[in-house]
Amino acid sequence: MQLNTREHSQIETRNLTLGYDGATIIKSLDLTISKGQITALVGANGCGKSTLLRGLARLLKPNKGSVYLDAADIFKISTKDIAKKLGILTQGPVPPEGLTVKDLVVCGRFPYQNWLQQWTKEDERLVDIALEITRMKELAERELDTLSGGQRQRAWIAMSLAQDTDILLLDEPTTFLDLAHQIEVLDLLWELNQNQGRTLVMVLHDLNQACRYADYLVAVKEGQVFATGEPELVMTEEMVKEVFGLECRVFPDPVSGTPMCVPIGRKGRT
Repeated sequence: MQLNTREHSQIETRNLTLGYDGATIIKSLDLTISKGQITALVGANGCGKSTLLRGLARLLKPNKGSVYLDAADIFKISTKDIAKKLGILTQGPVPPEGLTVKDLVVCGRFPYQNWLQQWTKEDERLVDIALEITRMKELAERELDTLSGGQRQRAWIAMSLAQDTDILLLDEPTTFLDLAHQIEVLDLLWELNQNQGRTLVMVLHDLNQACRYADYLVAVKEGQVFATGEPELVMTEEMVKEVFGLECRVFPDPVSGTPMCVPIGRKGRT
């Protein structure tokens, strides 16, 4: 079963400057997100990754510069039209008490509702497909607060899928999950990209997971892009030292062949 298909949307920034309360976080940033690919934003805590994602999602208005969606300034596009092209999964979302999985997924269809167009068979079809793709159909009537962390995250992803957008932005989708559930969620997102062709932009802390699952890395340092490109080009010992202030060694991952960062701490250093 497939969700609707359409021409991929393009998102990019030009001279983008973002901040809070007079403090600049992202500085004059030019960035183009590759269509139909998985891009991982990596960098030290406080470098601006989540701020950048909020800017891309139109949740934070720029101090200078612009975010463009299909060459149009994102702030000049209606909220409803944005919601049909771009979805965001924020970090640690909290649903209303008593909400079931299906209730949550149905919310993904709200951008398509108005007083002339109520719930349709197409809405129901897309909700069912989203539940099936995320393997949540059997849990559709369960309340979210009765689920495991991995199941809840899959439910939120199902809601974003029902929204049927070309671009999906995810802020640390594996935070607070154990290792098995981290891989479960990342495998699901990778499958969505492979099978649905969605453009995914993820903030990830684990460099090795970022290298394994992303087509492109964007390494952010102090609000600016330090390096961008395929993992094999970006994930170097020099980048990790400059961006994270950490000595490491980079080897091929024995499973995926992608770059694998092995940190060097005081213990075991020769």
